[in-house]
Amino acid sequence: MKPDVLVVVPLMPFVMEALEERYTLHKLYEAEDQDAFLASVGERVRGIATGGRASAALIDACPNVEIISSFGVGTDGIDSEHARKRGVPVCNTPDVLNDEVANTAILLLLTTIRRFAAYDRYVRDGRWVREGDPPLTHSIAGRQVGIVGLGRIGRAIAEKLSVFHCKIAYFARSERSDTPYRYYRDVADLARDSDALVVIVPGGAETKNLIDRRVIDALGPEGILVNIARGSVVDEPELVAALEEGRLGAAGLDVFVDEPNVPEALFGMDNVVLQPHQGSATLETRRAMGQLVLDNLAAHFDGKPLLTPLF
Repeated sequence: MKPDVLVVVPLMPFVMEALEERYTLHKLYEAEDQDAFLASVGERVRGIATGGRASAALIDACPNVEIISSFGVGTDGIDSEHARKRGVPVCNTPDVLNDEVANTAILLLLTTIRRFAAYDRYVRDGRWVREGDPPLTHSIAGRQVGIVGLGRIGRAIAEKLSVFHCKIAYFARSERSDTPYRYYRDVADLARDSDALVVIVPGGAETKNLIDRRVIDALGPEGILVNIARGSVVDEPELVAALEEGRLGAAGLDVFVDEPNVPEALFGMDNVVLQPHQGSATLETRRAMGQLVLDNLAAHFDGKPLLTPLF
């Protein structure tokens, strides 16, 4: 008998094909009445494959679930603490996306400080012909970049920024003994001393609005904010207001509070670079993430150690 697996959201085609081959699938995303669907299949479910979503209610609707395997590194949409209390391991897909997310952060920072997106429009709109060369921009070399969150991806960003001769400092819950970078206990102090702030902490209640008006104002009218974490980490109305009022210099944003809805006020700002949550969005990286979802499920049902358990 194939183990029963609940698929919460549609995953990449090759992942779905592999799941279909090895497991009996129950596709929650296809159900018109998801509560009724869970009531009918929940007791049979032994594994959950998801894309970062698994509430306590969903976990409890599957009383015999043995593992949750999630596509993505963020787990703020999964009630991991409830799963832990239930004795259900949760796996995500870290490490395989570190480089690509770090690359996205670097690209957002460089595109913002050098105004590449704005100057692309400058050329396309014919302004180079009419108005001549645009104003000079700034170099990132020699400037301090503050990294908010020095986990796996934060460290990858720091390493890549060192190639650009940046000074690196960081904020985290506690100081790390394995890094040469300067540590700040207060994120506003880090913002005050930095030319740019790159945000790469997990989402969730603990980090909601971590980047608030106090931090934004400390970064100041010449400062750059890059958010590659979660939209909830930044107080979005305060960010928009600071950009409109000139209290913040520029922003490079890959994530937003109510995706895919983005504050319209940002659309007309030449000092803002916007991306549709593309941090890890390359074929190679997403395929590696999908494979890790499959490998964690297979390891569990084969009685082998899990590859990337949260606990």
